[in-house]
Amino acid sequence: MATQSATAVPQLGELLRYWRQQRGKSQLELSIDTGVSQRHLSFVESGRSSPSRDFLSIVSDALNIPLRERNVLLLASGFAPQYPQEGIDTKEMAVVTKAVDRMLAQHEPHPALVLDRYWNVIRTNRGAPRFFGSFIDLEKRPKPRNLLELMFDPDGMRPFVEDWEQVAAGLLQRVRREAVGQALDAKLEELLKRLRQFPGVRELKSLPRPQSPVLPIVFRRGTERLSYFSLITTVGTPQCITAQELRVECMFPTEGE
Repeated sequence: MATQSATAVPQLGELLRYWRQQRGKSQLELSIDTGVSQRHLSFVESGRSSPSRDFLSIVSDALNIPLRERNVLLLASGFAPQYPQEGIDTKEMAVVTKAVDRMLAQHEPHPALVLDRYWNVIRTNRGAPRFFGSFIDLEKRPKPRNLLELMFDPDGMRPFVEDWEQVAAGLLQRVRREAVGQALDAKLEELLKRLRQFPGVRELKSLPRPQSPVLPIVFRRGTERLSYFSLITTVGTPQCITAQELRVECMFPTEGE
């Protein structure tokens, strides 16, 4: 189910049914989770009853529906969107941006990046472009640069990654695991489609049984080997779409400092 625009929203019942099925819930199970009668849930899904804002809020919480998609539900029900999408540099986002900037600065000299929902790089510390720029000419890649395309492109970082097939398979697993609400929307599906156009991607196999607590990425630069793993930070209690969809990825060396 793709995120829809305000001018073309599916019927509310279709949306609710989609999210309920995404979570593997029957109407009865959702009724038990929310305290809303199964009859009322059935009537809303079938279009025989109109929901209140409270109903949508309760059901959205129970189904862990992302804020962006909650706005779609509200629009489909005839309500105004509730959750804003602020720019990262607006005053409304200042409290988050200050914390993120502190994290980026404190992670020097190692690379740290801020990614949006679609793996576009929207902010970095100084270490990130310095690191990636030591392998490729970043100026040839238009902004916003996409981290996944950078790692999968044979003209990007791919030639410098040891065991690229294993790393790429792990990254594809991350796309689904880290998707907001653990659901892929149309833009993420389109990104995956673009990645599959790169050589060898369609033939990638699942990761073997793990032998260590993390899957490191080893970069080769001449005779030098640089091994990193990542920690991902998200906002704990987001109240706007931008805050919910931000991810800070800090790359830590697996050996030494």
